[in-house]
This record gives sequence, C-alpha cells and structure tokens, in this order.
Amino acid sequence: MSNRINPIAKGFPVTKALFNMGAYLHKNPLLEQSLLHLIYMRVSQVNGCAFCLDMHSKDLMAMGETAQRLLLLDAWRETDLYTEREQAAFAWAEAVTLLNNREVPDEVYERAIEIFSEEELTELTFATMVINSYNRFNIAFRTTGGNYVPGMFNAKAAV
Repeated sequence: MSNRINPIAKGFPVTKALFNMGAYLHKNPLLEQSLLHLIYMRVSQVNGCAFCLDMHSKDLMAMGETAQRLLLLDAWRETDLYTEREQAAFAWAEAVTLLNNREVPDEVYERAIEIFSEEELTELTFATMVINSYNRFNIAFRTTGGNYVPGMFNAKAAV
C-alpha cells in the first residue's frame, strides 16, 4: 500500500486546527496522558488506523506501558489488566466512535458518569472525536504505519 497525499503537508491550515486540539488535550490536566494514549490506541484499533496504532503504541511504551497491556487492549473486556477507569473510558470511546443505533447506550453513559466528572467525560468525548478525525485522515490518504518516532510531532503541536 502506498500513501496517496500527505494531508498534514498539503492541508496545513486545516490540520493545524486538529494539531491545536490535540495540543490542548496534551496540556489539559483533567485526563492523564496514559489514559488518553490508551484511548487513542483503542479507537485506532476499532477504526483500523495503522499509523495511529504505530504512534500511540510507541508513545505508550516510551511512557512505560507494558507490552502485555498493549497486546491485550483489543480484548480489554476479557482481562483484569485495566483499571475500572480505563475500562469505562474504553467503553465510552468505543460507543462514541461506533454510534450503534445512532446513540451511546445509557448503560455506557451511566458507568462513565459514575467514574468521570462531567468535565472529564466532556474531555474524553473530545479526545475520541480528535483521534477519530486523525484516523479518518490517515485511512483516507493511506498513511502507512511503522516509521513513527515517539515525540516527533511535539514541535508541530506548538505551531
């Protein structure tokens, strides 16, 4: 598979806004960075985005995440490796990504709002929207995975 175009280079005024949203989440203290990267990775699994899976798995490993937790993320419901907070976040992010029957089920919302404050849940939803946007850019333009170096976009986020 070969790349089509580089949407970051060709659409920089638009992608700059997306970078700024990601930078906001990176700086916001409401949600821990490890949780955000786990959400980014889980949503990227759901969407099948190789570039984002490469990026967030490497970022998580650089942050000290274990290989076991990364390898079992796709089966998070079938293991006790993840905290209740992480599990609620995964369920919420998946529901927001898939929107089965055009809604997030009440039971997913109720579990999430028990664990996250309203502000945190709003940020988690925003983070899910951002990674879905990146996934769609990368999938549409066939951005290949495998060459990401942890932190390589940190300078772009500050632009």
